[in-house]
Amino acid sequence: MRWEGKPKMEREQDISRDVKRRERGIVYASIVGILGNVVLVAFKLLVGFMASSIAIILDAVNNATDVLSSVITIVGTKLAGRRASRQYPFGFGRMEYMTSLAIAIIILVAGGISLWEAIIKVIWPADPDYSTFTLIVIVASIFVKIFIGIYLKRRGRTLKSGALTASGVDSNNDAILTGGTLVAALAALIWKVNIDGAIGVIISLFVLKSGCDILRDAVNPILGARCDNGLGKRLKGFISAYEGVLGTYDVILDDFGPNEMIGAAHIEVDDDMRASRIHELTRRISEDVYQEFRIIITIGIYAANTHDRYKPMRRTLHEIAEEYPDILQIHGFYVDEERKLVTFDLVVEFKADNDAVRAGVVERMKRAYPEYEYNVLIDADYVG
Repeated sequence: MRWEGKPKMEREQDISRDVKRRERGIVYASIVGILGNVVLVAFKLLVGFMASSIAIILDAVNNATDVLSSVITIVGTKLAGRRASRQYPFGFGRMEYMTSLAIAIIILVAGGISLWEAIIKVIWPADPDYSTFTLIVIVASIFVKIFIGIYLKRRGRTLKSGALTASGVDSNNDAILTGGTLVAALAALIWKVNIDGAIGVIISLFVLKSGCDILRDAVNPILGARCDNGLGKRLKGFISAYEGVLGTYDVILDDFGPNEMIGAAHIEVDDDMRASRIHELTRRISEDVYQEFRIIITIGIYAANTHDRYKPMRRTLHEIAEEYPDILQIHGFYVDEERKLVTFDLVVEFKADNDAVRAGVVERMKRAYPEYEYNVLIDADYVG
């Protein structure tokens, strides 16, 4: 997609409106989740104490954490939408990841407390007293949690909100857990078997697992995990499609929130391309990448020899590299005949011995072409 058809100011206004629309959507969805869970908490606590059921009470506590999670999501979204400042020039987008982190901690704490209470009930059980009203509330809450979960997950995917998606997943898990309380109630009514404490333990373990999953998803972008969603490949293909670009390499992406990503890439161009043409090309690529992917990107340059006399040398290099399983790619190959200097980059596996790989390749190239010196950089595959 190219954006030359719209003036720059109009394009920036479109982006600003999209950001505001996303923020409003997240807040609205969170409010829906809050209202639904508040109703569930009230009814579950009522029937839980009436029936003396630890499973229902813990289920209500779990729903209460969902209310707090939605409140935190709203606060985090509002903070993340603040403008960049001198102290934080990349903005506050990562607050959304911090929001998910806070949600995960709340869920883990609630799960730990619930597990402790459930174990106590297993050791010292108390006979619950279920009624028809209790069963109605349990069944109704299952359907409500399913609806809330589907709604939040859909809005989370649409709005690219990890916090909303996490809340939706947690809500669907809650529906399963509430189904466990229904099993406990039916077992007590039909078979006169008290499995209330055991169901409470199962509920607590599910809550803990959900918290661990959300914690992992929140920590990954903060630590800088590889983006395995195909974004890197799409970006390479997008840039390589420009006339004059012979290849795209060294793509690095740093996530500063759902609305802000900083990146860098190298493109390979003919070594006789004029500086004015390079300036025009890289500027156009940077603008189009931002409009298409919302990525602020810096473009570097590799020069490629325009004549064929160095093709045998390049072929020899690739044949040598094929003998090293840790070498994933070679790029940036250029021969400076005046200085008798050959430069290229080796993309290697993270587990590789970089110095050994570089020394081995250089030694083999020196034997094949001893009249040249070799400047070799080691790169890693950051985006896949």
